[in-house]
Formats: sequence, C-alpha cells, structure tokens
Amino acid sequence: MRATGEHTAAVPIPAPPPALAAEEADKEKKKNRRRPARRSKQAGAAPVAAPQGPHADAAAGPRSVRSMPPMHVGGGARADAEAEAPAAGTSQSCPLLPTPRPAEARDARAGAGAPGRRYFQPHWPERAVEEAVKRGHAFVGKFRVNAHSRNEAYCTIDGIPVDILITGLAQNRSVEGDLVAITLDPVVQWTRMKGPNATCNSAIGGDSVVREIGETNGNHNRKKGQADAGCRFENCSNGVPDLDRMHLHHKNSGFSQAVKCENGNATVLKSNERDFNDGKSETARALQRICAMIHTHPGRRPTGKVLSVMKKSPRRDAVVGFLASFPEFPDGEQQKNQVGGNMMNNRAQSAVTGLIYLLPTDPKFPLMVISVSTLPDSVRQRLREGDAAVEKELVAARLDEWNEESLYPYAHVVRFLGKGGHVKTHMDAILFENAISDAEFSPESLACLPDNCWKIPQKELEARKDLRKVLTFTIDPPTASDLDDAISIEILSGGTVRIGVHIADVSYFVHPETALDAEARSRSTSVYTLKRKMSMLPSRLSEELVSLNPGVDRLAFSIIWDIDPHGNIVSRWIGRSIIFSCCKLSYDLVQDLICSDASQSESAVSSLQVHGIFERVDVIKSLRGLYEVSKNLKEIRFKCGALSLDTAKLMILFDEDGAPCDSYRYVRNDACFIVEELMLLANMSAAEVILNAFPDCALLRRHPEPNLRKFREFEAFCAKNGFELDASSSGQLHLSLSRIKEKLQDDPVLFDILMFYASKQMQSAEYFCTGDLISKKDDWAHYALSVPLYTHFTSPLRRYPDIIVHRILNAVIEAEQVYMKQKKSSTGRNGVKASCELMDRCFTGLQFSRDAAESECGKKALSAAAKKFKVPSSENLGEVAEHCNERKWAGRRAEEAGQKLYMWALIKNKEIVVCNARVLGLGPRFMSVYVPKLAMERRIYYDEVEGLSVEWLEATGTLVLDACRNKPAQRRGNQMKSRPIEEVAMVVNPSETMLSEEDEESGAAEAGGCTAKSVLLSGDAVKAPAVPAVLPLVIHYLSDIPVVLHATGGDYCAVDIGVRLYMASYFK
Repeated sequence: MRATGEHTAAVPIPAPPPALAAEEADKEKKKNRRRPARRSKQAGAAPVAAPQGPHADAAAGPRSVRSMPPMHVGGGARADAEAEAPAAGTSQSCPLLPTPRPAEARDARAGAGAPGRRYFQPHWPERAVEEAVKRGHAFVGKFRVNAHSRNEAYCTIDGIPVDILITGLAQNRSVEGDLVAITLDPVVQWTRMKGPNATCNSAIGGDSVVREIGETNGNHNRKKGQADAGCRFENCSNGVPDLDRMHLHHKNSGFSQAVKCENGNATVLKSNERDFNDGKSETARALQRICAMIHTHPGRRPTGKVLSVMKKSPRRDAVVGFLASFPEFPDGEQQKNQVGGNMMNNRAQSAVTGLIYLLPTDPKFPLMVISVSTLPDSVRQRLREGDAAVEKELVAARLDEWNEESLYPYAHVVRFLGKGGHVKTHMDAILFENAISDAEFSPESLACLPDNCWKIPQKELEARKDLRKVLTFTIDPPTASDLDDAISIEILSGGTVRIGVHIADVSYFVHPETALDAEARSRSTSVYTLKRKMSMLPSRLSEELVSLNPGVDRLAFSIIWDIDPHGNIVSRWIGRSIIFSCCKLSYDLVQDLICSDASQSESAVSSLQVHGIFERVDVIKSLRGLYEVSKNLKEIRFKCGALSLDTAKLMILFDEDGAPCDSYRYVRNDACFIVEELMLLANMSAAEVILNAFPDCALLRRHPEPNLRKFREFEAFCAKNGFELDASSSGQLHLSLSRIKEKLQDDPVLFDILMFYASKQMQSAEYFCTGDLISKKDDWAHYALSVPLYTHFTSPLRRYPDIIVHRILNAVIEAEQVYMKQKKSSTGRNGVKASCELMDRCFTGLQFSRDAAESECGKKALSAAAKKFKVPSSENLGEVAEHCNERKWAGRRAEEAGQKLYMWALIKNKEIVVCNARVLGLGPRFMSVYVPKLAMERRIYYDEVEGLSVEWLEATGTLVLDACRNKPAQRRGNQMKSRPIEEVAMVVNPSETMLSEEDEESGAAEAGGCTAKSVLLSGDAVKAPAVPAVLPLVIHYLSDIPVVLHATGGDYCAVDIGVRLYMASYFK
C-alpha cells in the first residue's frame, strides 16, 4: 500500500511537499538512471575484486547462496541511484541525507580493494556522520536482527516511538549488536506495521520472555544453578521482533510526555509542539517531524538504511559455526544436504579455490567466507582428501572484514571446538559466543589475596560493630558454596523486631585499581550453566575467606532495621560488622520448619548442626518470626503497586554419570519469599543512601515501563477471552492477573500462557549512573517493584555492581563518621550538648540531612571519603554500568542456551516425547504453539508439504489440515520441492497406539519408539496423555493439539528442539 500525496500534506512540516506528479517524475528519472547501468553491465562487467587485508591471497568471493536473503543483488548501480536521488514529497518530513561528497566517498572506499562490482554503499566518514546527526539527518542506534529472518533488522532510535526496519542491502554490512548511523526512507517507502513477513496471526504477541520480575530472589537462587530472573528481547512468533519502544503512561511512574533521547521512551503530544518549535536543536525538530509522521501513518513502520557502523559489536569476535564446502556454483544452503562424490568434489574444490564457507549457528549472523590458507595444515589436508568429518566440527571464528565488493564477510577460525552433537562441545561454543571466560585466574589476581593463615585483624575487630552474639544464619540451596548473605532477628519490646541483612564484605579484599579488581570487572558476573560455574572471583575468596560459612567469624556489611508490628520501619543502621553464622539452612528445610508443628520441626532439624551459643529451638523460633515479618513486608509492597510475574521454570535432573535424565517444574515456596523480601529491602535502602550522598555518581538499576503496542494486543486478547485487564499501573496489572488466576484454576496451562506473554511486554532492566540521567529522574524508577530507587547490594560475590555499591556505601559511612566527629568537637567547645542519635546517622539513617551534606564540613568529608574509597567519577561509572549490562545479558544468554542444550540432550536420549501443546498463533504457513513440557514457544511449518492440504480461513482464524485427495499438478518451471510429511508430523497407525495398561504405565509405545507417557514434566500443567489427532484436523486459537518433541541439529547445525504434529492414519 502506497502513501498518497494527501498523507504527506497532512504532516506539519516547515515547507510543503512537492506535488505527487513531481514524485512520479522523480521515480521515472531514477528508472532511467538505472537502465544505462544495466546495459553497461551486459556489455562487459568488471571482475569481482579480490578480498583485501588478511585474505588477500584468497580467490574471488562467493556468489549468491541461500543464507543471504533476496536483496536485489544485481543492483549496485541501482543502489547508487537511490542514494543520489532523494524522494520528493517526503524528504522534509523524514529527512534523507545528501550523498557524500566525492572526496568523502573516496576516503570511505580507501583500502576496499580494486574497482569491481559494488554491492554496498561506502560507509560514511565519522565526521560526516557526526554532522548529519547534529542536523537531524541521521540517527544512531543499535542494530538488531530478526532471528527468524535475517533479511529484517531493527534499530531503536532515541526519541522515535517505533523501531526502524532495515532490510536487504540497506543493512550495509552491519551485524547483530553494531552501533550504526542510519537515515530514514521517505514515507512512501515505509512498510506496513506488521512487517513484510507477517504470515502468522498471533493470538497474543511476541516470543521474548522477560524475567525482570522478583529479580533479587531469582538471582539469589540462580547463583546456585537455578534459572535467572532476568530479562532480554527476542523476536515475536509472527516473525516481527517485539522491539517497539512506545510506553504506557502508568500511574506509578512519571515518564516524560515529550520526545526524549533516552531509550526511545518517546511520544509527541500537541502540547509539546511549541517546545520543539522553540527548541535549540535541529535534531529535536527532526524528531518532532518524524513522530508526527508516525502519528499520521499509524499503520506504517518507518524504514531506513545504514550509513555507517559507528561501533562494531563485540559479537563480531565471537562467531560459532560449521565449515561447509565451497562449490563453484552454490545451490543455496541445500548444498549441505548433498551427499556422495559431489560433496567430496566440493570439498576438494574448496581446497583448490582457497575459500570455504562458515555457517554460523546463530541465525542472526550472515554466511561467512574463510580463506583455507588460514586453516591448520591438517585441516587443509583433510579438505584436499574430501574428508566429510571436517564439516561436522564446530569452530570458533572472528569476523575480519566486509568490503563493498563482497556479499559476505570474511572471517578466520580461532580454534576448533570439537565434533558437533556433543554437549561439551556445544557448551564451549556457548561460552565463546558470549565471551565468557572459564580460565583460571591470573597469578597477578591471586597475588592480591591474603595469605592462607589470614585472620581478622584486631583493628577490624575494634572498628566494626560486633554482631557475633546475635542469632544469624544463611538460607541457600543445599549445594551452595558461595554464601554471600545472612539474616538475623532479635525480638524487642512492644512487638518491635530488629531484622538484619548481612552481606559478605567483598570490598575489603577486592581493592580498586588492582589486578583482582580488573579481572572481576572484566568478568562482571558469575555464570551458572547447570553443570559448570564460571566465577567472578577466585574460589578461595568466594568460598572460603568471604563466604558466610557457619561456625566462623566473618567480615560483613550490615543493614539493620527496627520494624514495628504494623510493618513500619522506625529505625535503620548501616555499617561494617563482624558476624557469626550459627547454621546453614536450605530452602526446603526452612519450608518444613515454618509450616509444621513443634514435633515435626524437631524431627526435621534432627540432623541440623547449630554452632555457638544458640540451640535448634532458637533457630526455629527465629525462622517463624522472620516468616511473619516477611509476609507483612510483602503485603505492604504489593499494596504499594509491585508486580509479580512468576513464569514456569523447568529444572533438569542429572544421573550419576552427569547426563540429563529428567526434568521438573520449579516451584518457589514461602522460604524463598523470606529471603526475597529482606534482600529487596536491603537493595532499596542502599540505593537511597548512595543517591542522597552522591547524586551524580550513584550506581542504580532501572526498569522501564512495558511496551505499549504489544500490551494493547495483550489487553485485547484478554478481553476477547472474557478476562478484564487493567494495565494502568504495575499494581493494577498485578491485581488483574491475580483475579484471572482465580478464574483459571481449572486451566493452569492457559494461565501459564497469560503469564508467559504478560512477561514479554516487559522491557529490560539495566544498571545506570545517575549522572547520565540527572535531568531525567523520572526514568530512574523500577516498574516491576514500583519503587523510585533501586540498586544491587546483596550479591557482591557474583555481581561486580554490588562491589561498586559497597565502595560508595563505605565512602558514605566514612564521611558520616568524620562529619559527626567534627560536629561533636565543635559543639563541645561551644558548650552545647552533643546532638541526639538522629544526628549520629545524618547520612545513613532514615532521615538524610541535606543541610549536613551541603555544609562546608559535609562537602569536604564526602569528597575526601570518595577519594579514599576511589568512588568512580560519573563518566567512568557510566562506562562500568554499560559493561556490566552487556556482561549480565551475555550471562543470561549463556544460561538460557545451556538450559536449552541440556533439554536437547535429554530429549535426544529419549528419542521422542509425546505431549500436548496449545496453539498461540495461526497462519497459512506455520503455527506457533506453547509446549508446557518445555515452558516455551515453538513453530510448526506446514506449507509445501507433500500429501498435506492446507486451508487458512483468516476471517474466522481457522486452519484446516487434510490429506490431499488428488496429487496437485506441479507448475512448469517451479523449482520448489515439497517436503515430506514426516518433517511436519509423526504419523502412526491407530492400531499401534492402542497400548496395554502395562505398556502405558511403563511409558513404552510400539509406534516407532514413541513414548506415550511423559518423561519430562509431570504436574498440573500436563494432566492427560496425548492422543494422536486424525485428518481432517480443524485448529483454532488456543486449541489443544498433540505434538511430538524431538532433538534436531548438532552434527551440521545448531542444536534445537523440534516440534511435529502427532497424527494417526490407517493409510500410513
């Protein structure tokens, strides 16, 4: 659908657009420009330039193959013409950049190689880009690729409420994660909002799972190998990434109503137009025009093209894939399915031509080319001999260059990881892809640790608060070895309780500007992948010196609150301490103790070893007191608007040999909430203190509001199914979901789906330096927790930001002590009585003394303390926050990939697993289904299947699958080959599914090794065994369908879990 001249004229722009006739004339002019280029090419095209740089010895680049999406490859001159001719009628509202001056273009092409066929435009020089950005002609954003279609990529631009679509050659050699400069196309070239490949109508929305809900306790459990409660963005089930940045204006948050240049939280309202017109920035006026254009054309998505790569993604250095032969005339990616002598000839040909393909396992990366001369001699010899095993080995590679004359980038192999299909090989690949080090710590880092005979110095015993006689214990999973948090409770008079959270004082051992600190900052986070642990700190530190093990004195950082019976905090103390943990408790044991009577409690703790002066009965009494306090705190928190989205999490069990043998659904119990509430309270207290004392250089954590467009789709889905959803605030959303849960007690799978998709609308939480957002304090809030300030303080053994927060807190405490000492000295000389207890805690108490902080004495104390503890400057802290965010997301990707890998191995061992699935999206080509056994979404493609008839009734959202009664005639010249039905469905004879009760109980099945009984997940989510469907099969949204799970890939491609229909037919 093309935009009309009326659409363009309706946009408020400084100058009116030309007439539509001029626009058509301009298009005709571009056509005429292209014709001579094609004629000259036919007359005699220039040869393709040889690759330069590290591959100068290689032959010419490959021709078009399947991995590269159809991008009008024949049009180098066409691309030039399009760049030179700005589209009339829209350039003022959506500004196109002028073409670089000839001198600039020559500079950009310097070193690109000999003149030849140019597929891509030269990248703009940095100075030209900066000038274009300044004038509002270009914009900078991160390049993100659709995992389902690499032809589609998206860019989030600060201040534009929807993501910019970039397709085909317009991507201009950008790869996933690059920071790119782009220019927008004219409105007439914008695509429909659903995107060019939206062939599946989703019942709800996207495919990304955001887990930044209840993050503290989720992280507390994750450090012991459980799933993270983190978040990240992926692609939605209909092939279009769920990455728009329009936001709800919730009651519990104050996001700006005007165009902003931070994370794209932008909308443009009429009330703000005057501000833009009066603004000093050309960029702001350009953003206003673009946002107005988007508002005028709500059904169209802006498109654009990449001008330059401003900052290359670190993922360019971490590519994993399989080598593939390099035939002279490649036949798409179907080449990898060729067998016999042809493939052997291709391998030998690769050795002769000097080039070989690299097929990345990540679908977001393009096909790459590798020079055979860079491979080890043994590999080159195997290629000459046509050894097929070469293509079954997983390799780690780095992208070297991508010039204008090559359709594909050139890479070189860093190392061979091993044969594909083995768990260890793929786990090594996961770590390499995410730049996660599992190497031993350097000798320089280990030298920073104290001697083996180290004991707590007398100086620390005298300077710290002694809490060794307070009942203190840890609550962790039974296998935990790095204990970084402990809890204490004391009963005071009048029903008041004194609750303490004690965190391992890692900053005492990890000093700034040391080798140990540098390595911890580089790693930034500990990563747990079920069977492997990549620690941020050396084990001697994290498991011995600092770990709050029972029965030993430990240095700690403590926050202590006095809480009245109503849950109100009446007093707070923050400082350095010495503690003595009397015992280590597990979550399951704590659950038994708080939920059983006295006799059962005694039997439950019979094996519990309690150290020190306390008895087991003291521990039980304290736990029950903590449970009551945590319930009160939780109730207050949710009354204040907090949100909880507990999505289904699967845990994997391993046998004695370390192989995955089964899985189960992880359910959080009340013991988890005890820890969660107290850790949340500690993190919020720490955030408040460091911000008040150092408003320009505090390290906080923010969680933006959810995606508006997708949330509206979710609301519409709920309304369609009779569920009332109020998303005006996080608190109202939580209440709505709670009411829906009550209604769906008999359909837990549907509620799992609702929670699954509610979490998708959430954005990613991130660390930030307050100095970077000092003028946008409304953006500091944490949406899910519904609090204005939040940080991470409670896990310094596995999170580097927590160490930074500890250092800032140390500086605050030091400044407070110095200030109070000087004030008491001065008041004593003047004959005035010393101040009260409130004055003793002027920086860390419940009431922050702004007068004290802004006084001359207070400023000096804070400045001196900041220097002493080397609090980072605002600029440096912003860089640390950015690095920690990147490392945290990389850790999550690795953990999720590891979880999927072991699930893949489990299903592979079982061969196939039969279960039920729920339909989420339908279309003419594929359906999206939610598989409760996996707690994930998968696709089933059924187009172009031999013997299968597909009828898609879009008006009613109905899909009809049936057997073809007559063989369809194949069109002449049609090269598309139908796929066998075995790729889509497992078809069994009905007689083979009639199992005896004994077979059913044992889980055996006669139908092709099929497992009729679930071997993975048992529980409320899966109640009835799957029964094969029969044709014709009529499917609607949210229908239950039987499916077969099976492991795919491993040998030649990435591991994955495939889903097929489970069907019965007598005509098998």
